[in-house]
Amino acid sequence: MKIVALTTSSVHVNRRGDWLFVRLQTDEGLQGLGEASHGSGAGGDGRVRRLLEEHCRPLLLGRDPRSVVAGIAALQPLAQGRPGATAVSACEQALWDLAGKALGTPVHRLFGGPVRTRIPLYANINRATAERTPAAFAAHAAAAAAEGFRAVKCAPFDGLPRERLYQPDGQEFLRRGLACVAAVRQAIGPELTLLVDCHSRFDLATARSVARELLALGVTWLEEPVPTDNLPALRQVAASLGEPELAGVELIGGEALYGLAGFWPYLREGLWRVVMPDVKHCGGIAAALAIAQAASAGGAALSPHNPSGPVATAASAQLAAVVPQVRHLEYAWGEVPWRADLVQPPERIEHGELLLPEGPGLGVALNEAAVAAQRSA
Repeated sequence: MKIVALTTSSVHVNRRGDWLFVRLQTDEGLQGLGEASHGSGAGGDGRVRRLLEEHCRPLLLGRDPRSVVAGIAALQPLAQGRPGATAVSACEQALWDLAGKALGTPVHRLFGGPVRTRIPLYANINRATAERTPAAFAAHAAAAAAEGFRAVKCAPFDGLPRERLYQPDGQEFLRRGLACVAAVRQAIGPELTLLVDCHSRFDLATARSVARELLALGVTWLEEPVPTDNLPALRQVAASLGEPELAGVELIGGEALYGLAGFWPYLREGLWRVVMPDVKHCGGIAAALAIAQAASAGGAALSPHNPSGPVATAASAQLAAVVPQVRHLEYAWGEVPWRADLVQPPERIEHGELLLPEGPGLGVALNEAAVAAQRSA
């Protein structure tokens, strides 16, 4: 068996970007899928697509897709920067999909078998909330809760310029963001879990101040309060969360890092209580599993980053199925009404849990007619 083609296609989703898919075709008629979305910023998947078609394709054509490790090793030099990491990660997903299909077994069986067949989800309402007001956030949170989700995440500080944190407009932005969180809490009640993503908008003092306000609202999930690449600032935030007044607040992060080597400086110091590798950017499924195992050695939980389309969600589900310390998997709630049409069989979500796909490989196939319809819409 050998790979004879690599093709890509994308569908437009919204202001936050498109979903970009890669397909690997074999001479025996098997097709492997991967997702390479959000690798070049909002709406800009052109660079990732060029890397896939011009650089990944010649390195993979003619290879046996069942030799996943060798295939990824050939691609590793391309994993420079976010676009390269995303292209390589998508190919890794597709190679595991092909390996599972060639053997007639789900990918999670290739990694030792599942510890769970129902993957707990949280509904990320951020991409669905175009109107950034307390009322809009609250309405979407309430709708997600009504659908059975037991955890909801919002990112109400998007757009806050770090250089204006202490200017009147910056302080007003912070107050509006906290008002959005308060509105979501009121909408979903005290029993549901509320998570807040800060998207690296803060400095140490603001992170501490916001953490106190969030704790008063029953929020202990503090995601990416300062830039991840500012390791000294991250250390300071982690240390401050050990103070009695902030007891219970957890520092969360890691969505943009690549490979175990990229995560290691943070895992070695135990900075995060929950790590968030993304199969689209971290190197793929096996890379995320290695990261999860290293995190577990330090007592950290796993919650895969996944504001993604249904292919990356299927790949993330294969990972979440085999990692004992999974907290939950991110689900991009409410982005488009036609999401369920893109893959066959459709995603199955019951009571806020994703039912693990049962088919070989990733367990899903693209509905090419639906992809074509959205591409031309």
